[in-house]
Amino acid sequence: MGDNASSAPPPPNVDPTAVKEVSKGVFVITDRRIPFVPNIGIILGEDAALVVDTGMGPANGAKVLDAARKIAGRRRLILTLTHFHPEHGYGAQVFKGIAEIRYNRAQRDELAAKGRTYLDMFKTFGPGLATALEGTEIVFPDEVYDGDSLTIDLGGQKVELRTWGKAHTGGDQIVCLPRERILFTGDLAEERMFPIFPWFPPNDTDIDAACWTKILSELESWKPAVVVPGHGDLGGPEILVAVRDYLLDVERRVFAERKSGKDADAIVASLAPKIRSEHADWSAPEWIDFAIRYYSSLQA
Repeated sequence: MGDNASSAPPPPNVDPTAVKEVSKGVFVITDRRIPFVPNIGIILGEDAALVVDTGMGPANGAKVLDAARKIAGRRRLILTLTHFHPEHGYGAQVFKGIAEIRYNRAQRDELAAKGRTYLDMFKTFGPGLATALEGTEIVFPDEVYDGDSLTIDLGGQKVELRTWGKAHTGGDQIVCLPRERILFTGDLAEERMFPIFPWFPPNDTDIDAACWTKILSELESWKPAVVVPGHGDLGGPEILVAVRDYLLDVERRVFAERKSGKDADAIVASLAPKIRSEHADWSAPEWIDFAIRYYSSLQA
């Protein structure tokens, strides 16, 4: 996700020319810090290529598919998503029947339960997003995996898909290249952007921030050489640390405010401006309030 409707975000157009080869055979179509555009991966093996995320809507999906074909040549294509949110996966329809689509089961189930609702909601976020989502069809994977991981052999290049269950969403999935120590985090981590809290009670409350922080600590312990965040510039483990420390700090401060008897509205009014000023170079400040309200709902 990115900025909300009131900020009238620009069209969420993927630019397939904004591509970086971060390691031999590992490409990232960068988001250029455009709201609602994700960082997209194309990972080559000798036999197959894995595409990580599609961008929002069929036009963006088509651009990613074309880029993947040009990079992959005659290799067969596999598509996976970091999670079900529209800007990450609602271009998947153009891959159907061309690429093999693989998700984890929780991700597939969340897409089935919420996909249409999120499609309708994102269309209200401004004309650029509504246009990008025209003609979008919700499509489902060809295969799902159970358990916490799946290893895909692309031919001389093994890629691990890993999930821990509910965190930012119900089925977040990272994509890891163990040999190169490259990590695609999806929206478990953004770079210089306030973490996205899709906290929309009573309709959607599938967040577990305690699990989220544990995941980030585990990922840091892997000592990744390259972290590809869901949104923002590529970097290293400092991206993971910044997001984890932010989550823990907001939790601590909200619980302290609650002990003084404040309700969620009062805590937002007190804390949100301070948090914003402390992270002046971070984008998407609208998510501060959502994070505060999430932590206000928990038992301290």
